[in-house]
Amino acid sequence: MSVKLALAAVAQLPAGVMRPNYDRSALNAGIVHIGVGNFHRAHQAVYLDDLFNAGVDHDWAIVGAGVREPDVAMREKLKAQDWLTTVVEQEAHATTVRVTGAMIDFIKPFDVEAMLAALARPEIRIVSLTVTEGGYYISPATQRFDPTHPDIVADARRPDAPKTAFGLIAAGLKRRRSAGVAPFTVMSCDNIPGNGHVTENAVAGLAELSDPELAAWIRANVAFPNSMVDRITPATTDRERAILRETHGIEDNWPVFCEEFRQWVVEDKFPAGRPALDKAGATFTSDVGPYELMKIRILNGGHAAIAYPAGVLDIHFVHEAMEDQQIANFLETLTRREIIPVVPPPPGVDLEAYRVKVAERFANPKIGDTISRLCLDGSNRQPKFILPTVRDRLAAGASVKGLALVSAMWCRYCYGESESGKTIPPNDPSWGRLQAAARPARGDPRAFLAMRDIFGELAENPVYVGAFSGALNALWANGVRRTIADYLAGPA
Repeated sequence: MSVKLALAAVAQLPAGVMRPNYDRSALNAGIVHIGVGNFHRAHQAVYLDDLFNAGVDHDWAIVGAGVREPDVAMREKLKAQDWLTTVVEQEAHATTVRVTGAMIDFIKPFDVEAMLAALARPEIRIVSLTVTEGGYYISPATQRFDPTHPDIVADARRPDAPKTAFGLIAAGLKRRRSAGVAPFTVMSCDNIPGNGHVTENAVAGLAELSDPELAAWIRANVAFPNSMVDRITPATTDRERAILRETHGIEDNWPVFCEEFRQWVVEDKFPAGRPALDKAGATFTSDVGPYELMKIRILNGGHAAIAYPAGVLDIHFVHEAMEDQQIANFLETLTRREIIPVVPPPPGVDLEAYRVKVAERFANPKIGDTISRLCLDGSNRQPKFILPTVRDRLAAGASVKGLALVSAMWCRYCYGESESGKTIPPNDPSWGRLQAAARPARGDPRAFLAMRDIFGELAENPVYVGAFSGALNALWANGVRRTIADYLAGPA
């Protein structure tokens, strides 16, 4: 018999399942978090749950929030279990199951007044976000805030009835300023270089369109700390729900499965106060940049390196891609040959040891992370995880053959058909546009590079155009296997 997750049933949870040892009714909210997805519940919420279990910082509980249609279903699923979440940490030879209770409420999505009322509460001292890399309204080519996006234009026209996360934050800050309440800190937890700066530009940039005085006040008074976050967290499917029910005796509407490893490096810039996350394993620093660059280029760039060849070869799970010796060799060679040389190591960090650990994490057979998840949203991820490394290599006069091959394999994937002839389903918000560029690129690789908002000046760089074109032509003429083999056999 399994136990249906709910506060009243916590005492009946199977032996060995960790559960909150604190009185959740005594928790007080200190954080509004926008984007209550799997990663947030496996990361920030777990750090806070650890603190609460240690008997400290009980005034930093989370109030969830969302700005997308899927958040409606997420709220209903979590409400039915009193906002509790089962987190299953899986390694090759060990599994740990815990129930977390750091979130105590979830604002109804699209209830603007309820959201603004929450943001105006003096006890809310941090607003955090996990809205994905593509949720910041960044121009892929310039990597700057795009004030012309229709969502931003709409919020600028109705600043008191916003729909975006950044419009809501700006409106909430406006209310606090009018009421004489100190501003909250805004903390991004997304995989974006300089995510604090990016978030500041989105909030203040949006405010500037309708209220330049508010925008200036935000830039002068609101803290936007940078952070680096890391924990591999796949999407939840019926597979995970069944494993939890049948193996661990818990019925959870939306459990989270993840690896044991987790990392959080945060710029210590919280004028309104912060929880003692360092007591739960987070690192506070004055400069997140080196950690962020290391993670984005080696781990996130590494994900792209294995995802697209695996996708074109019909490989389903990430660990299966790592069991493919050729793909694993490609990841290792590319990382050593082209990525690590343009990654300054953070203090006390051995980049080779970090690379080995990343590969070990990718190979975890229990995680069940899928290739399709890694391939998702390449139009936002390539300009952040691959192309900046390309630019640094070109500036140094170094080869970009392997990095260009990664992007060429992305183009081959966007063609929409694997090498076996199977249809690759849409896997990007801009899939139609990507496919429209990838199809003619089979005969003329420049057709894909013509997406200047993604490739920018690289589309005119003769070295990059040559490397990309050569890689894509080889993929179509010889296939993924032969093309990767030629790269591996080439000069270091």
